[in-house]
Amino acid sequence: MEESLLNDIVIIFLLSIFVTIVCNKLKLPATVGFLLTGVLCGPSMLGVVNDHKTLDTIADVGVAMLLFTIGMELSGEALNRLKRPVFLGGSLQIGLTILAVAGLFMVGYQLSWQQGILCGCLAALSSSAIVLRIMQERGLTSTPAGRLSLAILVFQDIMVAPMLLVVPMLSGTITLSLNDVAYFIARDALVLGGVLLFARFGLDRLMNAIMRTRTREILMLSTLGMCLGMALLTKMLGLSLSLGAFLAGLMLARSQYSMSVISGILPYRDVLMSIFFISVGMLLNVQHLFQNFGVILAGTFLFILIKALLSLPAVLVQGYPLRTAIMTSLSLAQVGEFAFVLAASGLAAGLFDMLAYQNFLAVSVLTMMLTPALMALAPQIAARFGGKQQERLQETTEAETPLSDHLIIVGFGISGKHLARVARESGITYTILEMNPETVNRYRGKEPIMHGDASQPVILEHLSADKARVLAIIISDPTAVRSIVIEARRMNPNLHIIARTRFVTEVATLRRLGADEVIAEEFETSIEVFTRVLSRYLVPRQDIDAFAARIRQENYRMIRRMSASVASLDATVSRLPDMGVQAMRVTPASPLCGISLAKSELRHKYGVTLIAISRDEVTQASPDATFIFQEGDIAYLFGSTDKLLAIAPLFSGPPSTSAKEARLSVPNADTKKTV
Repeated sequence: MEESLLNDIVIIFLLSIFVTIVCNKLKLPATVGFLLTGVLCGPSMLGVVNDHKTLDTIADVGVAMLLFTIGMELSGEALNRLKRPVFLGGSLQIGLTILAVAGLFMVGYQLSWQQGILCGCLAALSSSAIVLRIMQERGLTSTPAGRLSLAILVFQDIMVAPMLLVVPMLSGTITLSLNDVAYFIARDALVLGGVLLFARFGLDRLMNAIMRTRTREILMLSTLGMCLGMALLTKMLGLSLSLGAFLAGLMLARSQYSMSVISGILPYRDVLMSIFFISVGMLLNVQHLFQNFGVILAGTFLFILIKALLSLPAVLVQGYPLRTAIMTSLSLAQVGEFAFVLAASGLAAGLFDMLAYQNFLAVSVLTMMLTPALMALAPQIAARFGGKQQERLQETTEAETPLSDHLIIVGFGISGKHLARVARESGITYTILEMNPETVNRYRGKEPIMHGDASQPVILEHLSADKARVLAIIISDPTAVRSIVIEARRMNPNLHIIARTRFVTEVATLRRLGADEVIAEEFETSIEVFTRVLSRYLVPRQDIDAFAARIRQENYRMIRRMSASVASLDATVSRLPDMGVQAMRVTPASPLCGISLAKSELRHKYGVTLIAISRDEVTQASPDATFIFQEGDIAYLFGSTDKLLAIAPLFSGPPSTSAKEARLSVPNADTKKTV
């Protein structure tokens, strides 16, 4: 059996590669490619898969992992806002769908009320796997439509167990007393209450113990154990696997190590989710589809229309605009994966015949295949019928405010602490990422700090690296620094990346990989050493600063020569950051005080251009030659990095002379040329 399963998986993966490449060429989403792969592998086509039962189990685990990551991405504030949509929106959506569909089938098809209720239950469920996966890929989970869809899907998962319990009752095979119902409710409440107590009082201690080992394998095993263990527990209680995994994700979401957990589980989730979509595609009987194509196609579009209309009131009653309601209802207008289990139970109980079951499977798979296109068209349909401005306002007020134009600090050692302090005092929004769990625990609640590996793309996405202005990498691992620079530059081409490294030989490599500025500890330490040595010999401070500026200029020239060997467009682009903008404050001791821009000769003598000046919080762009510098002005200068470094003493002024003497000496001070 093991060899047969391995053969099935190898064939599925090889075929899915080919199909998804073709779908990519046709601009179709990967989800459709996996569904089509399942159709090809299914018994009605190639019939290459033998162990369907094991594949279905693997697919269920993939859905559970998806709900686990969704639960982990919910903050406490977002979860608190979901209470009303879950119970009010979810109950309305399911209740209205069951009543309307049951009435339709009873009147239109002369079915019994038991069969009508079962049809209503099948129609009420939507696909968490497909909807949430697409929303994650398109970044829609934090929008009002995304949160409402999640809330309703969670309530649908909660209702799977009662629906499965109702099926044998509808067929008359079992009866339940009031005592039985009370027992099931008390048992479930007791078990879930114990889980909540563990999450409240024991989870943090367990995660701290795990993270102190600093072993990635232990973290991965613990994550999978909690995810699948909670899923198995809810399965034993008669609930769904995915609901248990979702609850496990909610538990771990409140841990400061949540991002580290997510980064480890994502590869497994994506692989298992692809198997889920393939397993759904294998359910489609192609011969039955072609024989009844007209009826099935009409039924598919009728189902989408009816379910979308019945889902609208569940959103509108909560005060959301029509546009949000349309987008939410269209995203839920497909048959859910748990409806297959419910339909199989109905078939076994005699509430379905085989023809109706095959029609249901065909309509279900087609609605799933149409979901990506339907969700892509949803904004245009909603804008046409529901308006635009109201929804934009709603999204602005309801969606969580993401970080933007902020500073990301990777590493919270001495340098990171100093950077965070000056950023806070300067009013700069920043967030911190640190790998040491003890440091995270120590500063949790005091700083915007979290635990995670910045070389993982999902971590950078969570930090909103695509919207950040500056990324400061202040860690000592050269391999990690390179990985972070590559991922950050790929995610945000406009991000200004400043990296620290130990050795000068690393500077050119990091610049080629995408870092805008690289600070070598070896180089800066050498400058600090000779600065202190010369100070002990009472060498004037101006001369020391001049030495430091000259050495820095030589260092930048050396870096450019080292980088010049790479003759490519990427190398050319990587050298562009040598030209930049620097802000300089005019101090009282600066020789520029009281001098015009023309007399300062900033461009001719020092090789920099004044592009703007800020005085009394008013910024003037491109000041003319008659502009007079004053104490406290902030000058914005454009030029090469070495020139900007060399001109710094001109704005700070020599500390050993008075401002008046410095100003008098500027016109004839040949020594300024060496600064």
